[in-house]
Amino acid sequence: MAKQKCGFATKAIHVGQEPDPLTGAVSAPIYPTSTYVQQEIGKNKGYEYARVSNPTRDRLETNLAALEGGISARVFGSGMAAINAITSMLKAGDHVVAGHNLYGGTPRLFNQVLTNFGLTFTYVDTSDLQKVEKAFRKNTRLLFVETPTNPLMELCDLSAIAELSHQHKVELVVDNTFTSPYFQRPIEFGADMVVHSTTKFLNGHSDGLGGVVVCTRREQAEKLAFLQKCAGAILSPFECWLILRGVKTLAVRMEQHDQSGRKVAAYLAQHKKVKRVFYPGLPDHPQHELAKRQMTGFGSMITFETGSLANANGMLRKVRVCSLAESLGGVETLISHPATMTHAGVGEEGRRKIGITDGMVRISVGIENVEDILADLDQALAAS
Repeated sequence: MAKQKCGFATKAIHVGQEPDPLTGAVSAPIYPTSTYVQQEIGKNKGYEYARVSNPTRDRLETNLAALEGGISARVFGSGMAAINAITSMLKAGDHVVAGHNLYGGTPRLFNQVLTNFGLTFTYVDTSDLQKVEKAFRKNTRLLFVETPTNPLMELCDLSAIAELSHQHKVELVVDNTFTSPYFQRPIEFGADMVVHSTTKFLNGHSDGLGGVVVCTRREQAEKLAFLQKCAGAILSPFECWLILRGVKTLAVRMEQHDQSGRKVAAYLAQHKKVKRVFYPGLPDHPQHELAKRQMTGFGSMITFETGSLANANGMLRKVRVCSLAESLGGVETLISHPATMTHAGVGEEGRRKIGITDGMVRISVGIENVEDILADLDQALAAS
């Protein structure tokens, strides 16, 4: 695609997705090869081995870097593999400050794996800049945040936290999975790296695992490419193609997710069996104004409080259009129970500290007819 200023949907469809020069195929080819023929010993300038590079993977990395506004991107076999690659750029003795409310698999990796290699971690409420600054140490190298958080939908001020991080010479990494680059681009607010589970909204069809790190500096991209080569947690050509396929409809999907998400949140907010709704698009969300400043849409991730484990279980057993399953960001509505699913590994005490209760339910509103989603929630809540 010729270099020109163009809109998000145009980038999603065309950057890295140019027609195949050999055949003219509109859809990017899948290159399911493990190795490549070389013309001469020691002088090959093209592809050599699939763990190092692959044409389908190159296309996806080009596409995702453009969507987030980075200079380069590196894709991995899952979102957790992408986060692990970022922390693999650190060394023993380095310190990381992280949000206190992250996807449960992230602190599990930090606490149960990476501490064995000499990294240390401090968890704070990243919506409170004073707490973040107080947590910084001389050996702090990374600040890792989600905004909105999973599942409590807390936000941090990206511009302010980026400025604070850079004052202390700490790199800011933002997990942008919940909003996708369509609704939020952290690099524009000063983030140094952005990470996604591409499994979620970027893929959008619940049919492939993946992760990506989008970089703002060449040295980051080079280190991550070296880790792809050395550690090998790469994304397969087929999985890359699935995401390229999914990204083409990202803009229209996110618009529908957002429209339906707002309606579902408003419905839940007035339901007599729902005690509280966590959704930044609601005017009573404590960070609603911040959400309007740094997000162009509120998305479809909603958490709500039913009051007890029995209430949550009673409701979740009755859903029919919504699917009780882990994950999020698919075209189908997925509903889950954080305490026993995404955050089970945090432990009862850990969940209590950050405010995750047994009565909480998280919903990823899909793109079905919203009337059908609302009717399903209505009958399920009535039966709980």
